[in-house]
Amino acid sequence: MNDPLELEQFLPYRVSVLANRVSRAFARLYEARFDLKLPEWRVMAVLGRRPGITASDATEMTAMDKVAISRALSRLQAMGRVNVQEDEGDRRRMRLTLSEQGLEIYRQIVPLAKSIEADLISELPAEDRAVLDRLLNRLMIAAERIDRE
Repeated sequence: MNDPLELEQFLPYRVSVLANRVSRAFARLYEARFDLKLPEWRVMAVLGRRPGITASDATEMTAMDKVAISRALSRLQAMGRVNVQEDEGDRRRMRLTLSEQGLEIYRQIVPLAKSIEADLISELPAEDRAVLDRLLNRLMIAAERIDRE
């Protein structure tokens, strides 16, 4: 092969490594303090912002595997952190909300998560943060298009 892949410079690899490192930092925080695994926290995060969504919605919003979301929801429900109710318009659909206990945990984690994010981007000047945000938005759109194709 004349043009080998330089993994360390390959954008998908770099983004994945960055995401894994940041996720590990978050995971240490919420697993130790709140007995939550990564998929469980992601479900709680989307429910905290969008109460009443379905499991399918959570799967799409987190870009996680359906099985991982299902397991996370089962555990969160067993721990009393998520409520599941039938959809009034379609009894086959279940609507998800954080319980009072889940909301309390969510309210505690959000400032901690924002603190980790602030620490992560603290080395970037404001103009670089704005550029990064625009670039990430464009890459997300491109990734969604590629995923659909």
